[in-house]
Amino acid sequence: REKFIHLCNPHLEKMKEDILYHFALGTGTHDFPALFGDVKFVCVGGSPSRMKAFIAYIAEELGLGSPGCDYPNICAGTDRYAMYKVGPVLSVSHGMGIPSISIMLHELIKLLYHAKCCDITIIRIGTSGGIGLEPGSVVITRQSVDATFKPQLEQVVLGKTVIRSTNLDEQLAKELMQCSKEIGQFNTVIGNTMCTLDFYEGQGRLDGAICLYSEEEKLQYLKDAYDSGVRNIEMESSVFAAMCNLSGVKAAVVCVTLLNRLERDQISSSHDILVEYQQRPQKLVGYFIKKSLGKV
Repeated sequence: REKFIHLCNPHLEKMKEDILYHFALGTGTHDFPALFGDVKFVCVGGSPSRMKAFIAYIAEELGLGSPGCDYPNICAGTDRYAMYKVGPVLSVSHGMGIPSISIMLHELIKLLYHAKCCDITIIRIGTSGGIGLEPGSVVITRQSVDATFKPQLEQVVLGKTVIRSTNLDEQLAKELMQCSKEIGQFNTVIGNTMCTLDFYEGQGRLDGAICLYSEEEKLQYLKDAYDSGVRNIEMESSVFAAMCNLSGVKAAVVCVTLLNRLERDQISSSHDILVEYQQRPQKLVGYFIKKSLGKV
């Protein structure tokens, strides 16, 4: 039973039907064990198109699909999120920022629970701003930290502040790092990831509509982040780690860096280069899934 999803909500047992509104799915209208019971790996990322590209990639890597094959969006009844499945792999978009991924995760975790899935690994693949790394480097998150570099998620529940741990599975991070060494195609590091509440002021950018600090103050803040172990910045990892911890799910965050924030604020690489960068987390996680299934 330890490998099954753990729901931290006793109220759900009293419900005759559970409607996953933002997925356009429900236990009264869908057979969750039949649809999702064989899932072992869940990959989540911000963009619907990126997650569709990932499912096509992993299908070909696992020998479960053919080039040009189309994969239907399981959540076609809503425009909030997109979900794709092939074999034991589920690919889900989560939008941008903590609120968006939080909503998705509540319903995803319940979906996996209702499907009676066990021994699940969930990995967030995405993009980020690097600190002290060459663009295109991949960061496997050790801990997600807040904007004050603390490994925690601070959330207000019923008017009271709740602090939740944001540690991620250490063994899983090591396994992913070993996979990157075996691939040998791009620089990969294990480091802390800073999760912020917005893209501009929260990340110390100078190019937003509002900026009331100096360039010197910005650089000092980013250097302090680096000295604390932070190697990249994004906007979803803290709640992702916290919710996976509470649900007893092995989880990892694998993000490519699109720029070095110690050098610039705006992304200047060409479209083709950015596309190649964005494929790096997919390649790493795809290799990990193949290796886990004994297909390497």
